[in-house]
Amino acid sequence: MTEPAFYHRLRELREHFTPPQGVTHPEISGGAFVMTMSPCRRHQITTADLRDQLASQVPDGVGVLEAADIGDEVLGKLRVPDLVVTDGGAVPLLVVEIVSPPTAGTDYDAKGRDYPAMGIPRYLIVDPRDGTCTYQWEIGGREGRPAYENRLRLPYGSTVAVATGLGTWKLDTSGLPLYSRKDMMLPPE
Repeated sequence: MTEPAFYHRLRELREHFTPPQGVTHPEISGGAFVMTMSPCRRHQITTADLRDQLASQVPDGVGVLEAADIGDEVLGKLRVPDLVVTDGGAVPLLVVEIVSPPTAGTDYDAKGRDYPAMGIPRYLIVDPRDGTCTYQWEIGGREGRPAYENRLRLPYGSTVAVATGLGTWKLDTSGLPLYSRKDMMLPPE
């Protein structure tokens, strides 16, 4: 079976799969389903806050979607970002990932490679573990593969300005919650 055929088969299987309670709908990466635990409350609060901020600024015809599928047959990847800003075109304008403690490496590393390879021009990582945001934009090349040329890391309390051809969207991070020790699966102090 060819790689695209295998990817399509996984997509078909995924459509008929019901994840167990407390587990997210799977992503596809490396020829396998990738499932994680459902996000904690602070993760959900962060997602809702950022969704509302973006939705109040984007122009008509642009949507801010939670947990929308983004697939790339050539790469054999299906990702489900926490937020997707789209004008309905083939490629989202912005994806946002809220870091969950067990999947931090995926958000920073794997998705940091996948999203520019998918042609997604802007990627924002919000990290409630340490109260930082990492905004990446402008796809170029590094080591023979697509990569973001620009990276800006800001602490919570800053305003992240996402410049697009449709305007600049400003995200206030001052009210975003940090994870508790329990959220990070650490023992109490």
